Amino acid sequence: MDETALAPKETPHPFDSAVELTPSAPGLSIGHTSPAYNNIVGPYGGITAATLLKSVQQHPERLGEPLSLTVNFAGPITEGIFQIAARPVRTNRSTQHWWIELSQEGAVAATATAVFGTRRGTWSSTEITMPAVPAADDVAPLPFPEFIAWSQNYEMRFVAGSIPDSGTGHPDSTTTLWVRDIPARALDYTSLTALCDVFFPRVFLRRGKLVPAGTVSMTTYFHADAAALAKQSDSAVLATARTQRFGNGYFDQAAEVWGSGGELLAVTQQLVYFKD
Repeated sequence: MDETALAPKETPHPFDSAVELTPSAPGLSIGHTSPAYNNIVGPYGGITAATLLKSVQQHPERLGEPLSLTVNFAGPITEGIFQIAARPVRTNRSTQHWWIELSQEGAVAATATAVFGTRRGTWSSTEITMPAVPAADDVAPLPFPEFIAWSQNYEMRFVAGSIPDSGTGHPDSTTTLWVRDIPARALDYTSLTALCDVFFPRVFLRRGKLVPAGTVSMTTYFHADAAALAKQSDSAVLATARTQRFGNGYFDQAAEVWGSGGELLAVTQQLVYFKD
C-alpha cells in the first residue's frame, strides 16, 4: 500500500481557506465567506480585496504580476456563497487591465479593477523613508478585542497610534505597527493585499471612540516583485497609515507597507464613510 495515501492531509492556512475559489465557468468562480475573517458587520474588507485579486491570479488568461488593485465596496456582503466574475478588458505588451465583480444572489456587492503586468529591470529610487521604529521583537503584541474576528488572525505590535481606550481623542491619526499572519505564513500578493487594510478606521483614533465607519473604496499599488516577497517570507511587515482630512461624512487614508529589510512593498489609499 502506498504510505503517502495514508499520510494525513496538511491543514490549509486559515487565510488560504478564506480566499479559496472554485472555478465554475470561464471567467467565473465561486467562493464562501469565512467566519474567521468576519468584521463587526460583514467580512473584513482586506479578505474581500484579496479574494478579488485571487480571482484574476487563477484566471488562465492572466499576464504577469499584480501592479494595482482598486476595490469599490458597493453593498453589504452577507454570510454564505458568492460569485466572482473576472475578465480582461485589454491586454497590451506589458500590462493587462481587468474588470472584476462580486455578487450574491444577483446583487452586486463589490466591483474592482486591476492592472497586471510584467516587470523589467530599470533605474529605481524610493523617495519616502521607512519610519524609524524599534525591531518587531522589541515591541509587545497588542491584540484587537476578541469580538473582531478577523484581527485574531494577525499578530499586531503597535509602535504608535494603538487602539484608543481612554475616550480621549488623539492629536493626529497616524498608526504604525508591525504585523504578520497567525499562524505564520509566507507573504504573497493576496496576503499583502489583505494587510493593506489592517488599520482600524482613523476616525476612531482622532475621536477616541468607536463610531460607525466603513471603507467605500480602496486602491493598492504593489511595489514588491516576486523576489521581494520571497525575501520577506513570513517576517512581520511594518504598516503605517494616516488621514489627510476628515469632513462631511468621509475621510481618506494613506498608508504604506514596508518589508522587514526596509523595502517599500505597497502603498494604499482609502475613502472611508463615517458618522459622528
